Amino acid sequence: MIVYEGTASPSVRAGELEVASRRIAARAFPYAGEAGGARFRFDPVERRFFARAREGTVLAGPHDPGAWRSAFLRGLAGPVLVGPGSPAEEVRGSYLAAARGAADSGRAVYLLDPDPAGLPEPRGRCFTVLHGWFPGLSGHARILEAAREKGIPAGWILPLVPGWTANPGFVAQAAARAAGAGAAFLAGVPLAEDGLARRIALEAAGASDPGAAESLFEGIHHGGSGGQMREARESLVEACRRHGIAAVPPRPVGTRESPANAAAAARLEERALEISGDEHQAALLHAAARWLDESGRDLAPVAREGNLPKVFPFGPELAHDVEEALLGTG
Repeated sequence: MIVYEGTASPSVRAGELEVASRRIAARAFPYAGEAGGARFRFDPVERRFFARAREGTVLAGPHDPGAWRSAFLRGLAGPVLVGPGSPAEEVRGSYLAAARGAADSGRAVYLLDPDPAGLPEPRGRCFTVLHGWFPGLSGHARILEAAREKGIPAGWILPLVPGWTANPGFVAQAAARAAGAGAAFLAGVPLAEDGLARRIALEAAGASDPGAAESLFEGIHHGGSGGQMREARESLVEACRRHGIAAVPPRPVGTRESPANAAAAARLEERALEISGDEHQAALLHAAARWLDESGRDLAPVAREGNLPKVFPFGPELAHDVEEALLGTG
């Protein structure tokens, strides 16, 4: 039996986080507790699988959007993430309240694994739906269909697990399946490298293919070199291109954000993904994206006047790229 206990305080974790190569400044947990729903879920922020119990207690956050809005107004500027959802959403309403509160705060909002009942009404380009998908998981079509009906961009997050989902052949199949299901994107997220992450990933893989336990063990525990993961990512990008879908989620735009600033930050995040092997340069690009999120003003007029290099603190070369994105010429 799953017991849901209501809480009066929103659970929001602030700090520099990343989801599918997109920067987020905070994360909300409408439901806290790994019980109920699918047996396994993949968390693209933690980059690991979680095993869910059949029984247990789940803390459900407040169903007042105002409480969530107040929580989101604190902390760093930039997009936020809400989720995952819960099968109890239709009764509890905590996910929908958190999503509405995030939008009310003026933030761009990524919605992770929502139950269809938790999808808010669209507000411009405020929302993007992220749905973690891997072999053996069901229910993905229902979420994509509900998002499409509301006009909210939605797609899949694929955990890249060595020996299982990171094989180039599988990545190609996943892109075809995502496109066929109506996903707007398929973004690959590498599994965390610690032993516990690999152990639970092996459990999830074994549940989807019980007959391949031995080969899965070898691949998951002893694969995953830098070269293999780069090949998996390159294969994913190429497969997405062939099927006409993106390989990274679209960055949403908050109701109080500058669309030009958001477009420039998205460009920097995508460049950081392209050069992920150069950690120093990637960190610089993410820092520049954070600067754009925190600027507090629309920088497009500054760029049109030719004054962006005077205020942009990350060098003239990067300023040129940002200027192009701000002006929509890149």
